[in-house]
Amino acid sequence: MSDSHAQEPAQDWTGRTLELDIERVAHGGHCVARSDGRVVFVRHTLPGERVRAVVTEDGGGSFCRADAVEVIEAAPGRVAPPCEYAVPGGCGGCDWQHADPATQRELKRAVVAEQLQRLAGIDWDGAVEDVAPGPLHWRTRMQYAVDGDTVGLREHRSARVIPIERCLIAEPDVDVTVAAPYADRPVTSVELAAGERPVVAQTVDRKRRRHTVSGGDQMHHVRGRDFQVSAGGFWQVHPTATDVLAGTVSEYADAQPGERVLDLYSGVGLFAATLGEQVGQSGSVLALEGHAGAVRDARHNLHDLPQARSERLDVRAAALQRRLGDDEYDVTVLDPPRSGAKPALCEVIARRTRRVIVYVACDPAALARDLAAFADAGWRLADLRAFDLFPMTHHVECVARLVPAG
Repeated sequence: MSDSHAQEPAQDWTGRTLELDIERVAHGGHCVARSDGRVVFVRHTLPGERVRAVVTEDGGGSFCRADAVEVIEAAPGRVAPPCEYAVPGGCGGCDWQHADPATQRELKRAVVAEQLQRLAGIDWDGAVEDVAPGPLHWRTRMQYAVDGDTVGLREHRSARVIPIERCLIAEPDVDVTVAAPYADRPVTSVELAAGERPVVAQTVDRKRRRHTVSGGDQMHHVRGRDFQVSAGGFWQVHPTATDVLAGTVSEYADAQPGERVLDLYSGVGLFAATLGEQVGQSGSVLALEGHAGAVRDARHNLHDLPQARSERLDVRAAALQRRLGDDEYDVTVLDPPRSGAKPALCEVIARRTRRVIVYVACDPAALARDLAAFADAGWRLADLRAFDLFPMTHHVECVARLVPAG
């Protein structure tokens, strides 16, 4: 007997060519179109365009993915990509090389606004601010993939390595030509990091072990201070990002002499140093970070600020609650990973903070979800700035200031 509830066979449009009217930008470096009742996420296009696109990935559900291979009607703001690899089937590192810089920032603005409204019910009419240098030759850290004799970057949503002769968003000191000599060994990637000292080169072998093959600790100068970053440690990839972010955090926190500040996901101490100078020796900064190497660097970087202390802690809700106990802080700054802080941690922060929370975010969707969690805990968004610290890509950095809702 036949099953009247049997599902229709999953449709697979992979390889199909579609003629599409592009509607709006979506989070992730693609735009939205529709065909036969299904959503199609299309790369290499812009809102308002009409394109022919080839479906590249189809899981059989309500949507599929495609690359625009021909522009029938172009939108204002379209330009020829300066990079020869920023094409369908090419390098997946950049998302918006086919848009002029002003259009890129407008696309990012639209994504931030849409995520805030959809996930947090917040209307935001700000702009994504331009940050020099850009849009080319700005990236100070690069990780190149290695596959046998091929050194390059990976195709979008693929493990395939695209061989390249140069990367136009990389600073010359970290271009692929610098990485190539280190790939003549059994490695899967070569990472280069530039700063005020010679370029640090590290390789990753097939057992995912990291080896420093050139250089050592890197040094960066920000707002009158030097910051040491151990080889392989995290530092913003845009050369002026740290100055922009530290300045914005300082402005939003407005920490006063004698106040207590909590710095979460504190890295090598960039914000802790700025906040420590604000509160002075009559105040205090507790910087909590999960990575042991970053904590060592932070202690070195904060050695002249006795009011700023760096401790190792896996920043999660239960662990933070145990560490803080009943302590309260005038200001809390957090710079979580791309996945965000999550509701439980937001609730702990909300309970332990008196005056202002400053949230540094690299993903607008995670930021919006966490802002909704903070709203549930009695805090509201007072201000938000967005910065184009990753030109040619879909990534955007935001800094939000939250205050008690009452």
